[in-house]
Amino acid sequence: MDLAITVYHNPRCSKSRCALDLLNEKGLKFDTIEYMSQKPTASELKAVIQKLGIAPEELLRKNEDDFRQHFKGKSLSDDEWIDAMIRFPKLIERPIVVKGEKAVVARPADRILEIL
Repeated sequence: MDLAITVYHNPRCSKSRCALDLLNEKGLKFDTIEYMSQKPTASELKAVIQKLGIAPEELLRKNEDDFRQHFKGKSLSDDEWIDAMIRFPKLIERPIVVKGEKAVVARPADRILEIL
């Protein structure tokens, strides 16, 4: 049985668009969540981070202005980092591709092949 594929996508991001292109080229069906407008809940984000096998802080885009203005130099708990990503979704590294209990940050897009 094929497991559903979900892509946490930012249409303004070229890397994110490349991930969608790769999935389309492979003829795979997938759901897209544009997380900038459809913000994930804390439980959804925790589930994705667990599937990635990383700490929440590792999913942060630390070069973003929001990070530098609000969080640079701060040491937060995992729950606080998750709350920060929900408040400032631009901080979430992208794209994230989820299939079943596995997920990857598809940078480069070929990383998707690890979970197919």
